[in-house]
Amino acid sequence: MIERYTRAEMGRIWTLENRYRAWLTVELAVCEAWREMGRIPGEAMDVIRGRADIDVVRILEIEESARHDVIAFLTSLEEKIGPEARYIHLGCTSSDIVDTANALLLQQAGELIQKDARALLEELETLARRHKGVLCMGRTHGIHAEPTSFGLKIAGFYAEFARHLKRFAAAAENMRVGKISGAVGTYAFLSPELEAKALARLNLKADEHSTQIIQRDRHAQFFSTLAVMAGGIERLCTELRHLQRTEVLEAEEGFSEGQKGSSAMPHKRNPISAENICGISRLIRSNALAAMENQALWHERDISHSSVERVIMPDSAILADYALTRLAELLRGLVVNPGRMRENMEKSFGLCFSQRLLTALVDTGLPRQKAYEAVQRLAMQSWEERRSFPELARADPGIRAHLSNVELEDLFDMAYYLRHEDVIYARLFTPPRQPRERKGT
Repeated sequence: MIERYTRAEMGRIWTLENRYRAWLTVELAVCEAWREMGRIPGEAMDVIRGRADIDVVRILEIEESARHDVIAFLTSLEEKIGPEARYIHLGCTSSDIVDTANALLLQQAGELIQKDARALLEELETLARRHKGVLCMGRTHGIHAEPTSFGLKIAGFYAEFARHLKRFAAAAENMRVGKISGAVGTYAFLSPELEAKALARLNLKADEHSTQIIQRDRHAQFFSTLAVMAGGIERLCTELRHLQRTEVLEAEEGFSEGQKGSSAMPHKRNPISAENICGISRLIRSNALAAMENQALWHERDISHSSVERVIMPDSAILADYALTRLAELLRGLVVNPGRMRENMEKSFGLCFSQRLLTALVDTGLPRQKAYEAVQRLAMQSWEERRSFPELARADPGIRAHLSNVELEDLFDMAYYLRHEDVIYARLFTPPRQPRERKGT
């Protein structure tokens, strides 16, 4: 399934080929900075530019004996470039190249994830606008509470994902740093000037103070922000799963021609996309813990973080891309059932009006606790006898003693609950636009 949904470009970012090309990009940026500062002759730089290339098979072959990936990479370059290769990696340590290259890879991945999040926001906005004013029951603890609209329900998720995007964009920007500072970050064989020139070519900022590495609080923020976003993804998918339950059925995933729901029960139409995405979200969150565990390294650095990042960097980026893309597709095909929403609202016999009646009684001067007891008594009677709460209220002498027929009729008007819907929409969606037509909604 992942191949169907994940963008090919996210997968390409995390190939060995692209990883080594990111290393080469950093090495060449350092060489160009050295050339600019007069350390590397122009003719040598021309040769380096012309001959430097990546041979993944050869790098892996050398690594078998060298047992060091960066040395294998440099050896392969030396074979291609010749004597001028002596200028490559001049004064650098492995982390100068790997950490800076990882920042480039995370920038590439971050841009795609932000693009995915914006596409998801567009789907949420379209869905919210299309179902503005479509009444449904709001639920707390899974129990009927008070009416809302399906548009407002989706608008709440839009607001959340706008925050996710903002947080992740800030975390990705905080990850836009490199380091060319040498073995323990003292620039002993380099210089801050060289670092600045090299990183400017890569559109990266210099880490304020790197030791031998970029400190992993930046990475922890990046992956933790992804984890928070994954929590929002799962919250939305859990809502959609509940709405598709047979007893609710207010919305359901699209079901394509020829699709099957169960190997045993031909009638089944299951919320498989939402379920799959929930599982993926849990993986993303678990990787955030690994990123935080990477913060505490020995002294100026150790290598315990490296093996972790070889897993969580590609996995979390690919999984986030997959989850966001598949969720947007789910929303595009979502079937919304306003008729079922109306049916479900009637199943609690108008008990959703209890707070309006309580407040109206208090406004007449009745003590709150007495008003509460009177309304609760009617509410329990309505539920136990399966009778209309508004009708019981209209017939109750204690209620009639305080409220007129006209006042009671006004209290039981569903439109009351959406009177501020326009204000909420104006906060979220600027400027207004017409929703796209959706099939099956």
